[in-house]
Amino acid sequence: MKMHIFRATYVMFSILLMCSTLTFGQKFEPIQLPKPEMDGGRPLMQVLKDRATSRSFSDKMLTDQDLSNLLWAAFGVNRPESGLRTAPSAVNWQEIDIYVSMANGLFLYDARAHKLNPVLKKDIRAATGAQEFVKDAPVNLVYVADFSRMGDRDMEAKKFYSAADAGFISQNVYLYCASEGLATVVRGWVDKPALEKVMKLKPDQKVILAQTVGYPGE
Repeated sequence: MKMHIFRATYVMFSILLMCSTLTFGQKFEPIQLPKPEMDGGRPLMQVLKDRATSRSFSDKMLTDQDLSNLLWAAFGVNRPESGLRTAPSAVNWQEIDIYVSMANGLFLYDARAHKLNPVLKKDIRAATGAQEFVKDAPVNLVYVADFSRMGDRDMEAKKFYSAADAGFISQNVYLYCASEGLATVVRGWVDKPALEKVMKLKPDQKVILAQTVGYPGE
């Protein structure tokens, strides 16, 4: 009798431990991206011909290689010796950070290490824009300007230059998506103060634009 009670207790404990591991044991850690693939893509003039906006997305998640290529094209380091990037930046401030919102959480792209650093273990995709499709699209990029990196320039100049720099990055994303058959749309219809609060940004950090990326919808 005691043996049966022991076995039942052991089985119950094992089940509880397994459930606990599934619920609480999933680690929220940095994602080291694979090296970006440099030998793919289509000729520039063809890509420009096909560059377009789409608001229809599959819910299929992007692979780590997709994310690697996408983020490097957007604002990766293309000159490691100097740390310069794939998009221009006024005074080389590099004030734009790319936050990546996915179903498994919010991450910050570290261009030098080419990895995603965890920020929030929460699906905030619905907060990244007012359109219905953003909550289910696999990736929503949020371009955040850190005004503290822009010296003593007045606020009007900071807003102007950060908007221009975010535009360069978003166009890189458009061209990459056109080359690889992905769908994308850059979005300004965002409740920026609300999103900044959800993302727990500092006072000097301001949301400039958001951009959705994914495989085309059916």
